[in-house]
Amino acid sequence: MKFPVIIDRDEDGMWIAECPSIPGCVSQGSTKVSALDNIRAAIKLCLEVRAERGMPLTVETCQVEVTA
Repeated sequence: MKFPVIIDRDEDGMWIAECPSIPGCVSQGSTKVSALDNIRAAIKLCLEVRAERGMPLTVETCQVEVTA
């Protein structure tokens, strides 16, 4: 399965990765590669927990247009 991931650097230089289609699924790493590896592991764990609890695995995401 493929999931969209948002990745950005924080003010301390750490890479933060978030999966917007799984609420609360966030990870980080000192490099971009490690942050992406860590979010992969976090996604797997989040999906397992959500399945065990009978929760929907993901939530709907969409894009909206904003004019300036």
